[in-house]
Amino acid sequence: MKSVEIYTDGACSCNPGPGGWCAILLYRGHEKCVSGGEALTTNNRMELIAVIEGLKQLKTRCHVDLYSDSAYVVRAFTENWIGKWKRNGWKKSPNSEQDVKNRDLWEELYRQVSLHEVVFVKVKGHSDVEYNNRCDEIARAEISKFSVSDSSRDADFVTSDCE
Repeated sequence: MKSVEIYTDGACSCNPGPGGWCAILLYRGHEKCVSGGEALTTNNRMELIAVIEGLKQLKTRCHVDLYSDSAYVVRAFTENWIGKWKRNGWKKSPNSEQDVKNRDLWEELYRQVSLHEVVFVKVKGHSDVEYNNRCDEIARAEISKFSVSDSSRDADFVTSDCE
């Protein structure tokens, strides 16, 4: 089985607001970078999309060491929140009527992870982890492609973070 490292990061300005994501894949000295963004999103959605899009790049079943500075993403797997959510029908708890936030992305991520052997590793953001820092830079650059006044945003949307 091929062994791949994937570093991911997501970023958002004015959460919610314009966001960006990045995944860098490393395999036998080769590097592939994928990135993108959305005009109106949240940081957590960008973190999830980075992981999903990174995993989607893999053509065959692989062992993946996946590095992320998102406790939200990593703990969902290391503490098996995702297993509980799936058993609960993607609800917050067994008797809840409320869906898990970002259910669409969690379902897709669960599907992508099931195709591979994935080990989630939490890294400290904005530290000395080279590829995490590069992902952060690229994700933030993706944000700059969207302006706060982008026509796809609601005209009446304002937060104190954006003023």
